[in-house]
Amino acid sequence: MRMMLQGRAHKFGNNISTDLIIAGRYAHLRSNLPELAKHVMEDADPDFAKNVEEGDFIVGGSNFGLGSSREHAPLVIKMAGVKAILAKSFARIFYRNAINQGIPVLVCDTDGIDTGDLLCIGMGTGTVENLTKKIRLRCTRLPQGMLGILDEGGLVPYINKYGDFTDPNDILRLHK
Repeated sequence: MRMMLQGRAHKFGNNISTDLIIAGRYAHLRSNLPELAKHVMEDADPDFAKNVEEGDFIVGGSNFGLGSSREHAPLVIKMAGVKAILAKSFARIFYRNAINQGIPVLVCDTDGIDTGDLLCIGMGTGTVENLTKKIRLRCTRLPQGMLGILDEGGLVPYINKYGDFTDPNDILRLHK
């Protein structure tokens, strides 16, 4: 993964649930992820799937990803071309699922970001530059271990490449 990511923001509010990310009426498409991705965020923004471009970001408020533990939610966000999700806070299971699927999730104050703003995220520095508004925001700086998982595209590709790790420090040693 590049240490710097740049793209346009798609802003959503607080409490974006996995049911808003993937509406339950599309559960029958879980075995057809490309088709399911065409409906990502549809109930929160009916035009999101046709407006999102490769490299864009989702920006949320508090408690992004609450609800079920559907691994499909971050996966279809990634399949839609979104490169990272920024929010004031995340539901813990969504946060873990997103990292495991290879999509960065960063905690920051998103009040200064609007839909259409051009953002530049410094993955290694914990900064978000809003190039449209010329402001800099601080965000969580992801640990080296998580960056390693993201570099490989998710947990499964990471394990396939490096093997299982039983000592939490193993993941750090591999990426120094």
